[in-house]
Amino acid sequence: MLTIVFLGCSMKPASAPGARHIARHSSYPAHWWTPVPEEDKPQWEILPQEAKPGEVILSKRNELGLLSNFAPTPFVYRGKRYASLEGFWQAMLYPEGNDDPRSTFPGLTWRYTRDQVMDLTSFEAKRAGEMAEENMKIMGITWVMFVGRRIEYRPAERGEHYRLIVEATWEKVRQNPEVKRVLLATGDLILKPDHLQEPNAPAAWRYNEILTEIRTALQRETQ
Repeated sequence: MLTIVFLGCSMKPASAPGARHIARHSSYPAHWWTPVPEEDKPQWEILPQEAKPGEVILSKRNELGLLSNFAPTPFVYRGKRYASLEGFWQAMLYPEGNDDPRSTFPGLTWRYTRDQVMDLTSFEAKRAGEMAEENMKIMGITWVMFVGRRIEYRPAERGEHYRLIVEATWEKVRQNPEVKRVLLATGDLILKPDHLQEPNAPAAWRYNEILTEIRTALQRETQ
């Protein structure tokens, strides 16, 4: 994934589409909704101005990108260090050790070791995961492994994989004060992803909802 590089934003006059949304959120930084020219938009991205009233896009074009799984926000979880939440996520797709049957399946090549993926961020980590998923298809499996346990990777319900992602997200927030600050700064806004998601994505994929639950818990702690 990326070493977060916030893409440049081009300002539009106040009458431009999206300016009305900025006015509705005067208690928040206006640049969270600064319109970005459509021609600068990659296919995967949802731009800041696409937020509806009461919403904010967790855009990598500003500090809200710290809340992205891609962000270089290192944390330690269960005794191991991860460079990003994306690195944690994608590392599970790789063999955990010699006892992991994925490591000895004939004919497979693993581009990275699990430890190497743990040190990745942004699109680099995502691409590593995509390569591992190709191997999973060859093997005909839908599980990953964590601390010796097989875990279904895309469960329809909130299973063990979801709980791991939530726990790791909590550690990212706790161990990175700026991430916590930015998350709390979103107040009561509805958090929306900055990228297109598949219909009916599993709960673990909906990072904006996980962050919303964490934000609510943090707000209660400070009351």
